Amino acid sequence: MSAAAGVAGGRAGFGRRRTAWARRFLVAFGVAALADLGSLVAGADAGHLVAKPLLMPLLAAYAAVRGAPRPLIAALLFGWGGDVFLLADANADANGDADWAFLLGMGSFAAGHVCYLVLFGRSRTSWLLGAGYAVALVTTVALLWPGLPAELRAPVAGYSVLLTAMAWRASGLGLYAGLGGALFLLSDTLIATGVAEWPRLPVPDFWIMLTYIAAQYLLARGVLVRQEAPAAPSAYRESRTTA
Repeated sequence: MSAAAGVAGGRAGFGRRRTAWARRFLVAFGVAALADLGSLVAGADAGHLVAKPLLMPLLAAYAAVRGAPRPLIAALLFGWGGDVFLLADANADANGDADWAFLLGMGSFAAGHVCYLVLFGRSRTSWLLGAGYAVALVTTVALLWPGLPAELRAPVAGYSVLLTAMAWRASGLGLYAGLGGALFLLSDTLIATGVAEWPRLPVPDFWIMLTYIAAQYLLARGVLVRQEAPAAPSAYRESRTTA
């Protein structure tokens, strides 16, 4: 066997191992997602407490093995931080003692959105879609404003601007990322309506987590698919989607 053939064989073996590990992490992420959603439907708080913090590290590990860019890994890990802080908020009493946890969770998610915006920075997006997102942003914040606690109004409004910008810019990477951004916006809107004490769907946390899990997966998938496109290694940052 020649040296070149040996190197080629080693690379092929490494590629197979990497693919196998990526599959394992993705399956583990799917199992954790089903466990979390099932726990919410069953009212099993302990299951949710265990499964939710596993979601983003497993998805980040999957993305890392697939060779994801660093901003994507950072965004997913900031999402994990937000998950943990919101768990602390949800398990505190109802007298406002956990507002710090809610704000820290929102701040961690905001940092994740900044990472996504860095990643999407050069994508070309539809200005018509952007106008639609802007109208939705102003309308939603205006409707929620009276029901939000006074100390949360400004942070929620600022976070909403960042989230909406991320959702819009994500659409420049194609269908997967665009849908992921829209679902992230929907998930956080469901949280905000709960904070404002609006009427909610049955088992509201189930719908919040379902849309959130799908959002993060689709965002990660959108980035990975665009990155791995054979025509342009850096195409995930060069989308041609226009109005």
